[in-house]
Amino acid sequence: MEINQAFSLIIISLAVFIVPILSRYLKIPSIVGEILFGIAIGKSGLGLIMSGEWLSFLAHFGFLLLMFLSGFEIDFEYLEKQGRKPVVFALFIFFCTVFLAYLFSTLMGFGFYMTLILSTTSLGLAIPTLRETGLSKSLIGQNIILAAIIADFLTLFGIAIYSLFYQHGFCWEMLKPGLIFVFAALVLYILKRLAWWYPEKFVRLFKGEDPAETGVRTSLALLFVFVGFSSLLDIEPILGAFLGGALFSLIFRYRGVLEEKLMGFGYGFLIPIFFIHVGMNFDLRVLLEWQILLNSAGLFLVAWIIKIIPSLLFRFNGLTWRECFSSGILLSARLSLIIAAASIGLKLNLINNHIHSSIILLAILTSSLAPILFKKIQS
Repeated sequence: MEINQAFSLIIISLAVFIVPILSRYLKIPSIVGEILFGIAIGKSGLGLIMSGEWLSFLAHFGFLLLMFLSGFEIDFEYLEKQGRKPVVFALFIFFCTVFLAYLFSTLMGFGFYMTLILSTTSLGLAIPTLRETGLSKSLIGQNIILAAIIADFLTLFGIAIYSLFYQHGFCWEMLKPGLIFVFAALVLYILKRLAWWYPEKFVRLFKGEDPAETGVRTSLALLFVFVGFSSLLDIEPILGAFLGGALFSLIFRYRGVLEEKLMGFGYGFLIPIFFIHVGMNFDLRVLLEWQILLNSAGLFLVAWIIKIIPSLLFRFNGLTWRECFSSGILLSARLSLIIAAASIGLKLNLINNHIHSSIILLAILTSSLAPILFKKIQS
């Protein structure tokens, strides 16, 4: 049933306001609630069709902002304090995860792209969960955060590289991601020089009383500069968005009220629209087919195994067996990045609609269960 643009806007706006309240009442992540709401009103539920292109535009904008904020959340000061050894250890655990993901993907008859999808984690869920339990500054919390940062960054970079390889083969096009890193280094140099010569102007970016909201403007400008440059290179824009956020985080270690403003603007409106849009396009009916349901169950089981087994290696980094197991549980949560990877795979025909729906279901289940199980084990 198609509804006009005015009613569509009212429905989505009310949902953005009401769904987080209901999610807190149901004790599920608000992102999961937004996807479930989208399923309820979309093709798997009421079958509502929103007229106009506004919803797709806002959802895409929210998607890019989500990737920007994912890079924005990387704490480079924290990484520097950790030194080389913990980073190398976290890298080793990540590559163990990739190896297991490749092994199971091959056994299940999926391509290499599924390896990248299964290797993702959710930094956006891990950090709030650790904060709620008071473990973010503990040894287990630091290990989990570092492992999640590395998994998020490397899987996103791997997805960008593999997407180019799939579209163009092994040729000079594969060097394009390197160009965006060169561009990022150039922007980094320019901004650092400007910050050195005009420190008083850069301080204004983080002042809450700035009427021109210079900090917000600068952040969004940086986002779209990197998205635009990625598009010029024919690279997935999400890589540019992520690098833009990471670059901002690298330059400005203290972000003050600016971080609160961007998080409020993003997670308060645009990003929920993206997740509602994901739910609206989710086809629940395909999961009723026996083979697809079997694939979904297999993916769900594998998703836990490939995170929990490598996490047992944390035992050599000072954690107890219970902490190792609970770390693997929390790192098994997958949400924004796995949905992004699934969307890219569907667009490039690397996965079909059935697998895409299975991955969305996997994201809903793991992101709902992992934080709850982690808290139970740690309590």
